[in-house]
Amino acid sequence: MNLPRLLPRRVTLRARLTLIYGGLFLVAGLVLLGTTYVLFNQQLTRSAPKVLTLGKPGPPAAADGEAPKRQMLFLSKEGESITRADAESLMADAENWMREQQATLHEAATTSLLALGGIALVVVGGAAAGFGWLVTGRMLAPLHRVTDTARRIAAAPAAGRGLHERIALRGPDDEVKDLADTFDIMVERLDGSFDGQRRFVANASHELRTPLTLGRALVELAMHRKSASEDVKQLGENLLEINSRHERLINGLLLLAGSENEITERLPVDLADVVGHVVAQTAPEAARAGITVHEQAVEASTTGDALLLERLVHNLVENGIRHNTGEGGWVRVACRTRDDGRVEVEVGNSGPVVPPYEIPALFEPFRRLGADRLVTAKGAGLGLSIVRSVARAHGGEVTARPREGGGLTVTVALPACPDEDQEQGQRQRVQCSND
Repeated sequence: MNLPRLLPRRVTLRARLTLIYGGLFLVAGLVLLGTTYVLFNQQLTRSAPKVLTLGKPGPPAAADGEAPKRQMLFLSKEGESITRADAESLMADAENWMREQQATLHEAATTSLLALGGIALVVVGGAAAGFGWLVTGRMLAPLHRVTDTARRIAAAPAAGRGLHERIALRGPDDEVKDLADTFDIMVERLDGSFDGQRRFVANASHELRTPLTLGRALVELAMHRKSASEDVKQLGENLLEINSRHERLINGLLLLAGSENEITERLPVDLADVVGHVVAQTAPEAARAGITVHEQAVEASTTGDALLLERLVHNLVENGIRHNTGEGGWVRVACRTRDDGRVEVEVGNSGPVVPPYEIPALFEPFRRLGADRLVTAKGAGLGLSIVRSVARAHGGEVTARPREGGGLTVTVALPACPDEDQEQGQRQRVQCSND
């Protein structure tokens, strides 16, 4: 039986510093209180009771060295004489009374010192701990800013997004400010590196489009000449197929680079319309492959870029058709609104068995099931990478799980469209249909 943890799993730095400050203060207070008690006890112990006796000075000492006889002063009370024995008894009683009074005074003083000193120590110690808590919190406030900024960057939907944030800490030039400034410099360099990478991919893809387009035009021109032989035409078809694969690769890279950017303008999009449109687009390819596509689309509104969301669904359906069992296979496409207020698109397909440990690698660029990393007729290996990038750009997430018997089920969850945006989108669709 596991007992519940009574203590927190983690003690914060602020709490540890407060405990250290309070503990040191209490230890110093206890040492001071103990020292005061020892000195006070010694001072009281030195004061021994003294009893005064009255007497007359006796005659000088005798020549033979005998001690002079002590003369006592005898008092009388109301005519009654006091003997020597009575006087000695009274002196002993007085001395005992003095000792009792000293013991009582010592006990009262010690109790008062310890009680009042202990109360004062607890009160002042608690005040010191509270003051230390406030001071420690103020001293650690810059570290909290560093932590919050790092968490926001780490929670960004895609790598490289959110790196525009800076701490910009103002205050004394101490170790904490050095840490914040160093963190800002690191984030700035990372931001520049990611921006440069995205620009390079976009620029390289644009530059590669031109020679591919020119090469396609020259091959088509050579194929349609009257003097072209059958071998030339067959070679031209093979070259056009290779050219088409390279074009798909470049278009995928462009789309991947574009989907890494944050969506600035969001419009209402009904995923049911997107699913219906994509199923109609991919119907000829599914028919050629002998794949049956089942559609189960209900209204599921979100906000974002309609073209990117259409590409997301298209890649999922296309991936399900191409990576299937062939004749007799199937693909199921569904969209719905979940109970938690989010909308989702789910695409499942029959196909080869997918090991669970291979699923994370499928979302990496140029990765497919197995060790194949070449551009083939099935694609360039960017389909699921683009799906993940588009989903993250829209504030969503992608999950995949293998099916029993083979195949894969991919689910994309997106934020639902707010009510006011949904009503505005419906009005726009009604206006467009009337026009």
